[in-house]
Amino acid sequence: MENAKLTIALIARPALGAILAAWLLAFFSPSAVRAAEVKAGDLVISQAWTRATPGGAKTGGGYLTIENKGNAPDKLIGASADAAGKIEVHEMSMNNGVMRMRPVEGGLTIDPGKTVKLAPSGLHLMMMDLKTPLKQGDKLPLTLQFEKAGKVAVTLDVQGIGAQAPGGGGAGMKKMDKGMKM
Repeated sequence: MENAKLTIALIARPALGAILAAWLLAFFSPSAVRAAEVKAGDLVISQAWTRATPGGAKTGGGYLTIENKGNAPDKLIGASADAAGKIEVHEMSMNNGVMRMRPVEGGLTIDPGKTVKLAPSGLHLMMMDLKTPLKQGDKLPLTLQFEKAGKVAVTLDVQGIGAQAPGGGGAGMKKMDKGMKM
């Protein structure tokens, strides 16, 4: 009986190791976590993503990170995509327990040496009048319009409905067994 347990343990360990290695690569590899960086003048745009939308939905949110490596501010003043009738920069906030969402008037300033993150429950691109549902795994090209950097083409990676971060991060990590050791 001891030999049988030892044999099973020796067979199971490499398989478990391979599964764990694949899981770690899927969640922590740069390609899975980050969309391609786009450089435009002094700006670096990264982690561009969106969520899949249910059939019939006419709105969606776009999320990304904008870093200004220059010495002067720049401003995100608009965006457009063939897949949407209109895109605005919006801000979501809570006021006395009531969620408010409104356009950012005059554009979104990215100060020199600073990074601005557009993410769920905060600043985001509000895509309105979507022409088709956004499907997980698809790519959504759009154009950002900056005051100084001009028009910048980026691609949003479409994540699952309810995703909280690009590359499947966030939601999947919350479900990890707290007793799991790596």
